[in-house]
Amino acid sequence: MLVSAKEMLEKAKAGHYAVGQFNINNLEWTKSILQTAQEMNSPVILGVSEGAGKYMTGFKTVAAMVKAMIEEMNITVPVALHLDHGTYEGCYKCIEAGFSSIMFDGSHYPIDENVAKTKELVAVCKEKGLSLEAEVGSIGGEEDGVVGMGECADPKECKMIADLGIDMLAAGIGNIHGKYPANWKGLSFETLDAIQQLTGTMPLVLHGGTGIPADMIKKAIDLGVSKINVNTECQLAFAEATRKYIEEGKDQQGKGYDPRKLLAPGAEAIKATVKEKIELFGSANKA
Repeated sequence: MLVSAKEMLEKAKAGHYAVGQFNINNLEWTKSILQTAQEMNSPVILGVSEGAGKYMTGFKTVAAMVKAMIEEMNITVPVALHLDHGTYEGCYKCIEAGFSSIMFDGSHYPIDENVAKTKELVAVCKEKGLSLEAEVGSIGGEEDGVVGMGECADPKECKMIADLGIDMLAAGIGNIHGKYPANWKGLSFETLDAIQQLTGTMPLVLHGGTGIPADMIKKAIDLGVSKINVNTECQLAFAEATRKYIEEGKDQQGKGYDPRKLLAPGAEAIKATVKEKIELFGSANKA
């Protein structure tokens, strides 16, 4: 069932586990993630970047597809359809399209402007029953053309945003999008701890979940992280499985070129990745 992320993340925070946000890019991605969440009896968040939304022809198409798949596949676990790193304009498009959750990324604005725009969106989301994620301190790396240096967030600014009535807060703690470089210094748990002390029961969000060692993930959850975003790892798994299928010549055997067969190994690889993450995050049997 399609719900806001508010309740599932409040439960995760109280239960010291995290809910995975797995970004979707097409039907295969969505189907694999929904199937695995149902099999694991885990709540799940489907993330959609503005670039992916555009690729899938628009947010209305995405919302219609997800709602129909939940019904057709008899998905009973809680599912949130969430805009990832949304612009101010993108947030309103997703609200209109029927998303159940949005993220407004105002981290590149001066803090006063971030506060003003977030406050406005809080009121709109509360009226419509959507959950809202905000961000302080940029996430490193590049996503949809937005480049962040990965600087750590100011805990006092985090409190300013958290006090506006948002449902979850993404704060930069040295995490980055994409693959982590060999010289990565790791997460700043000192910053994360300081943020949690000021924001209390607010569920915190860890972006750039791909490649962070398991021990760091578990420590981050202990320090208040209740939502962890994964995208690149699913993309890499999908690409590797698809490449292997083609390099072994299976697309030339029988009707191996049929997209239903061609994309099947990649879809299974996504399922395996999502299952592994759900187990690591501790959300299995928490639906």
